[in-house]
Amino acid sequence: MAAMQRPYRFSVSGHSRLVSTLLAIFAVAGCASAPSVAPALTAPSTAGVNPTRAESDEVAHSQKFARWVAEFSTFARAAGIDEATLHIAFDNVRLVPRVIELDRAQPEFTRTVWDYLDNAVSPQRIMRGQDKLLQLRPQTDALAGRFGVPTEILVAIWGMESNYGGYVGDIPTIDALATLGFEGRREAWARDQLLSALKILQNRDIERAQMIGSWAGAMGQTQFLPSNFLAYAVDADGDGRRDIWGSVADVMASTANFLANSGWQAGQPWGLEVTLPPGFDYARADDGVRQPASAWTNEGVQSMDRTPLPALADGSILLPAGARGPAFLVGANFRTILRYNNSTSYALAVGLLAQQLVGGPAVQASWPRNLPALTRSQLLALQTTLNARGFDSGTPDGMMGPATRDGIRRYQRSLDLPADGYPTQDLLQRLQ
Repeated sequence: MAAMQRPYRFSVSGHSRLVSTLLAIFAVAGCASAPSVAPALTAPSTAGVNPTRAESDEVAHSQKFARWVAEFSTFARAAGIDEATLHIAFDNVRLVPRVIELDRAQPEFTRTVWDYLDNAVSPQRIMRGQDKLLQLRPQTDALAGRFGVPTEILVAIWGMESNYGGYVGDIPTIDALATLGFEGRREAWARDQLLSALKILQNRDIERAQMIGSWAGAMGQTQFLPSNFLAYAVDADGDGRRDIWGSVADVMASTANFLANSGWQAGQPWGLEVTLPPGFDYARADDGVRQPASAWTNEGVQSMDRTPLPALADGSILLPAGARGPAFLVGANFRTILRYNNSTSYALAVGLLAQQLVGGPAVQASWPRNLPALTRSQLLALQTTLNARGFDSGTPDGMMGPATRDGIRRYQRSLDLPADGYPTQDLLQRLQ
């Protein structure tokens, strides 16, 4: 991990090299009659001292950030944010270089689903979650009755998002989103989330100092983005504030409200591990192939203990490690968990953790642990070669998606291999 860089801070200190920047922000954000564009800022100088190039660049960068904040303040004011909130948010706003580094980072090495699950559904997390489940059962059972979401699902998401409240991030949300907006790669998204964060401050749900989270702006023990907070956060403890940072009652109710409004179907499981019949067409293991559990039963799909499959109306077969790994039948509630975090590994971890919190089984089939994950460079090479060979896999980007899976399946069929769409180093070597 790269060393944390010192953030650029705007403060009222007389020794601050960026005091002129602060004055520019105050001038625009602090009075309705201020000009819509910040006045020109000059780099501070000291008699007899020549600033270094790095110092000059830092000041210039900070001036640009100050102008961006001033412009956004004008926009926020027009959107209904009051002056007091703008002062609270931006008087000491920081540009955090580490946020930009993380946003631009694209790790070369990827993780297999079994490596992810080993950590996400560890024995320690299961044991701690079971303790939390016992402690919270009365209030979470009430929430389950209100929202239709089982207690173990709520606790599992809580465990996944913040290790049961153990770590919620340490970056001020306002600083993170202002930095992302200024950097510009996702400016429209960041501006929308920053405006939502200002509305949260204006509603007095949380103080600025306590509004902390991840570098990407996800907040509190639920890791809600500000827009999701506005839409789904719940004041369950009756103190007049929606506090997903410090109130476990609010955390649980907010998570349940999100899932209930995202399509959770009460009384249905997320899915279960299954066995597939001999000769199964692995190309049908795809989210686009959905049918009632009874239809899968007629095709020979069975639960691990041979009990009848649950009555899922639109079940699909999931092969997270391809034909050589475990198989799962998943339904609408699995897809609802994906709306919380659009990662198959994440949704599978939530489901598996939830069932083990209440004494259910772990994964029973073996993972193909001898298969190393493809790096992003290798996956990019695979996509490029597939396209060159006429097996369209979309625009090469080094990331798996439906187009890449389809391209792999077509290539696998051309070799009479199981068309599971799973990328392996052996497949890459065959292509090359």
